[in-house]
Amino acid sequence: MSEAGVIHDIGYQRYRGPRLGRLALQQALYVQGLRAAFGLGRSAKAKIFPWLVAGIMLLVAVILAAIRSQTGQVIFTYMQFADQMSLLIIFFVAIVAPQLVSRDLRSNTLPLYFSRPLRAADYVLAKYAAMTTSMWLLLGVPQFIMFLGAAFTTKDGFRGVWNELGDLVPGLGYSLLWALMFAGIGLLVASFTGKQAFAAGGIVAVFMMTTPIFGVFMSLPSTTANSLAGLTSPMFLIAGVGQWLGGGADAEWDLGRFGPIYGIEAFCLIVSCVLLLLARYRKVASL
Repeated sequence: MSEAGVIHDIGYQRYRGPRLGRLALQQALYVQGLRAAFGLGRSAKAKIFPWLVAGIMLLVAVILAAIRSQTGQVIFTYMQFADQMSLLIIFFVAIVAPQLVSRDLRSNTLPLYFSRPLRAADYVLAKYAAMTTSMWLLLGVPQFIMFLGAAFTTKDGFRGVWNELGDLVPGLGYSLLWALMFAGIGLLVASFTGKQAFAAGGIVAVFMMTTPIFGVFMSLPSTTANSLAGLTSPMFLIAGVGQWLGGGADAEWDLGRFGPIYGIEAFCLIVSCVLLLLARYRKVASL
């Protein structure tokens, strides 16, 4: 005897829950991107490399704080910390940027995203914000550890803590500049391929291949060419901005009167990367 199926007609049920809209979609993408940057909610393999970089930087900060508390010697200022960690920052960008955008290209989930009220600009800004925040945390947390080490060992009481805070705030702002620029470049390169290995290699190549150009300009006999050499490389561009602002690492070259040019190029490079990302994803959304 065969069993007969039963169909229950419960009628059409309207959705009565809240309609959150585009802002909620942006927030969800931002949180998901920030979690993905550090491998949260993913396999242990996805956590190894970002947390390895973060662990090394935290260890350096702890060592610097310990040295200062014992000897009073400042090895790196807060602004110099980001300059000294530049290679680790590049490594972090090469790991995280493909995780945020290349995986979506490879799995072909972008049409699903854009079939909803989410726009290409929303997607780009959410990913860019997540990448920038993760990099700022990568640099800012170690700097805060350095600040705590200095604040608890100062001999000037509240005045010493206040002065130390005055040094920390520009350092955090300088770290934000690193995050804004490197996030834009990394995401832009990664947005052109769905293969994470190719994206990571392209990101490293963009940063490392510009360094020899800086060396070529520095080898020229022209003082003007030497002063403008940092404009050819993102790492030295940011270092030039730091020197112009008066707190970056000791530069290998004299900016002369061209300090404002470094600030203008840094701003234009960040804006250009965001605009190119928007153009790239508007093209993807229209396919």
